Amino acid sequence: MEKENATVLVEFFLSGFTVQPDWQIPLFLLFLVVYLITMMGNLGLIALIWNDPHLRTPMYLFLGCLAFVDAWLSSTVTPKMLVSFLAKDKMISLSECMIQFFSFVTSATTECFLLATMAYDRYVAMCKPLLYPVIMTKRLCIQLPVWSFVGGFLHASIHEGFLFRLTFCKSSLIHHFYCDIMPLFKISCTDISINFLMVFIFSGSIQVFTIMTVLYSYTSILFTVLKNNSVKGVRKAFSTCGAHLLSVSLYYGPLLFMYVHPRSPQADDQDMMDSLFYTIIIPFLNPIIYSLRNKKVIASLAKILKRKC
Repeated sequence: MEKENATVLVEFFLSGFTVQPDWQIPLFLLFLVVYLITMMGNLGLIALIWNDPHLRTPMYLFLGCLAFVDAWLSSTVTPKMLVSFLAKDKMISLSECMIQFFSFVTSATTECFLLATMAYDRYVAMCKPLLYPVIMTKRLCIQLPVWSFVGGFLHASIHEGFLFRLTFCKSSLIHHFYCDIMPLFKISCTDISINFLMVFIFSGSIQVFTIMTVLYSYTSILFTVLKNNSVKGVRKAFSTCGAHLLSVSLYYGPLLFMYVHPRSPQADDQDMMDSLFYTIIIPFLNPIIYSLRNKKVIASLAKILKRKC
């Protein structure tokens, strides 16, 4: 009877960051600048790799794909958040919410697979240099990014399909700045046991698989470099892999903390800060990290700027 009388909600209120009115415009301007730099940095990196024949190698192909996914991930979340800082009406329809969630899961999962792919590429390059052209063939270099995108699409489709079995009637308030799965579970009036199990199985498996791939790849690289007893080799290895390791650590750190740390009354606010880090800050930092620590990218950029001037 309660289920029949419950009002099924098709529109929600995104709470976003609850800040004082005086802080709304400064925060809007701050995140607007971050978003513009993110798009310029990532799209600029893609253009640089596309236009320079010297950068058309597997390593830079994967880096270009990562830049595209970073721009996609940031564009999924940031524009709606910017609007919420200024608009009085912070409502989002169920269909918009589902589209945003699907786009977020696809891009975030694809990024996990791409980071693992980049780690594997460095492993082959550093540990099996003579076999690198044989292993990293042109066909494999195309297949790995394609399968990363396919994996992201399938993962998002699974969770999206299970979300459609839920009805929302507890509250219209989503305590987040975008439509994520955990805040949606909290306002569902349908049993979420199956949905939660799917999150545990698929999201957990993807994170474990990609993290283990990264750890195995860089552990093997470390042992290979140390065996050579070459200071120059150690420096080259850390120069080549340092940027990727930094990016992986920054991306997976908040993700793991978000799912591992104990729940508390302040958990919603903490989850929002973690989400802010890997949806907005990481896409902003990645092109800076990879550009500043990559001599070929800097040389290519300098060459283009010199030509323009």
